[in-house]
Amino acid sequence: MLYAALVFIPIIAATFVGVFQRWLGARPSELITTIGLFTSLALSVYAFYDVAILGHAQIATLWQWIASGDFTTSWQVRVDTLTAVMLVVVTGVSSLVHLYSFGYMHDDPDRPRFFSYLSLFTFAMLMLVTANNFLQVFFGWEGVGLASYLLIGFWYKKPSANAAALKAFVVNRVGDFGFMLGIFAIYWTFGTLDFDAVFQAAPDFAGKTFLFAGHQVDILTTICLLLFVGAMGKSAQLGLHTWLPDAMEGPTPVSALIHAATMVTAGVFLVCRASPLFELAPVALQFVTIIGATTAFFAASVGLFQNDIKRVIAYSTCSQLGYMFVAAGVSAYGAAMFHLFTHAFFKALLFLSAGAVIVAMHHEQDMRKMGGLRKQLPFTYWMMLIGNLALTGVGLPVAGIGLAGFYSKDAIINSAYLSGTTVGQYAFVMTLVAAAMTSFYSWRQFLMTFHGRYRGLDHHHDEAHAHHDDHGHHAPKLEEVHEPTTVMLIPLGVLAVGAVIAGFAFVHFFIGEGEFWRGAVALAFGHNAEHEHDIPLLVEFAPLLLTALGFGIAYYFYIVKPELPAQLAAKKGVLYLFLYRKWYFDEIYNFLFVQPAKAIGRFLWKWGDGKTIDGLGPDGVAARILDATRGAVRLQSGYVYHYAFAMLIGVVGLATFFMWTWR
Repeated sequence: MLYAALVFIPIIAATFVGVFQRWLGARPSELITTIGLFTSLALSVYAFYDVAILGHAQIATLWQWIASGDFTTSWQVRVDTLTAVMLVVVTGVSSLVHLYSFGYMHDDPDRPRFFSYLSLFTFAMLMLVTANNFLQVFFGWEGVGLASYLLIGFWYKKPSANAAALKAFVVNRVGDFGFMLGIFAIYWTFGTLDFDAVFQAAPDFAGKTFLFAGHQVDILTTICLLLFVGAMGKSAQLGLHTWLPDAMEGPTPVSALIHAATMVTAGVFLVCRASPLFELAPVALQFVTIIGATTAFFAASVGLFQNDIKRVIAYSTCSQLGYMFVAAGVSAYGAAMFHLFTHAFFKALLFLSAGAVIVAMHHEQDMRKMGGLRKQLPFTYWMMLIGNLALTGVGLPVAGIGLAGFYSKDAIINSAYLSGTTVGQYAFVMTLVAAAMTSFYSWRQFLMTFHGRYRGLDHHHDEAHAHHDDHGHHAPKLEEVHEPTTVMLIPLGVLAVGAVIAGFAFVHFFIGEGEFWRGAVALAFGHNAEHEHDIPLLVEFAPLLLTALGFGIAYYFYIVKPELPAQLAAKKGVLYLFLYRKWYFDEIYNFLFVQPAKAIGRFLWKWGDGKTIDGLGPDGVAARILDATRGAVRLQSGYVYHYAFAMLIGVVGLATFFMWTWR
């Protein structure tokens, strides 16, 4: 029951605050939900120690959930090492986001609703990671989608926030449809949805096919590809990524919660959870690797020229998720989960640091209106510096010393190199190039924000490209910029500690011989000690060299020659526009899907519903009755001579009738 309490405390708090918010008020609502989350965090830390360290994994059955014909399933809480890692990540980031929101949302009149949504989101994610069958995963999966819709569109009076929430909801439904088909296929194949039963029976179906459209198709490959389509939507991989940057329309704490540790990592968790299936479907693994590597490259390239401080970090998230899928695709599931774990610390740190900058800048997000904020925001400066160092993976390969991202990102790159496959080599090259671009856009963001001169009162750049968050405020005078409240800075300090020590403290647990995982993920391949001698020195140092190159280019453009970027942007070259417009994915989707869908909808509305169904049906009948009524009303004019004339016509008509019938 301990682990059941861990999962259900957030939903109890969310429900209580949501129902009684009018009587509770803002501060009690904040305290109830935040205390609930910190309680779940404490239980998660215990679960990590008990399950991941001591090995006391367990499955607790709470009640029978569905019984329909031959299909029965129970609501169970599965806590193994994979779950324990996710529990710490989810509750850790969520509790700090709750605390941070005390300050960030201080002036918002709808704080009880906001905190209720936050706790609802956390419950859905906890339900997802503690599931013991695919149907229960889908329940949490859809719950996360609903809660993200509510949080992204929290400021529902902003049209852009409503549009972003709808976009996230619709794009994720595309991926979820694939996930549903995958669940149906699993039940059709195995007759059950329970993880252990499916994974035990899976080897018997290796290599077996079914007939589809005249072709023999591998069963397990099909199942894994369908599951991965769901993961692509939730984790914003190439093709289903367009919702993620627009999700920045929500408050910054929402961005940190969605992008750092919860919703977007659900896809990575799903692939790792289903790793026994994926290991029997090598074609599906190759597809995962290609999509992950391409996404890492794509998102990093788009982040190069974004000017919104939050969107830069958003594309960074998209790129880092690509790294995680590369690791999963080359069967290095431990490395994938390790990067998920470390990424939660430094990405939440970066988002919340960006939020501190945004608050200090009176909710201005355009980095072209920042600069020189180091003295005004000294604590935030150091926090974002630590976050950038962790994100770019700064460390010494020979000594094995570095920040969190150094250990996990290098493990992924080395695993791709050691995979020995063509797809693995492609991933190796793409992740290296992405590492260089990650370094450039990260330090570009840092230098534009904290170094150089303050540009807050400049208006020479194109205002059409400016993006204002929250309430559309403009940049203040430099002397008006100051650090936010302490309650916003405490979470930054905690996350910074994690971004520094999480790598070397846990690398030997996540990437080892398997004692840590104890069968929670398939360990077909991992970057461990026996492979170290196979990695050339150049490969070991390549990420560090490319990171230094990215920093050098950023330093030249934004410190040595700060006027150069604006001059290049003004020329609007083909490459610049291609990357600034995000490879034109939104425009292509708008042309191929949105506008045709609108045209079809308009046609069915105007002609199908309006003129055909309503015109010939209820509206048409009612209109004819009204026409007849109007004609009858005209006969009642009120003039005696009209009635006399009508009587005369009647008499003539009757006489004519009788004369005709008599003859």
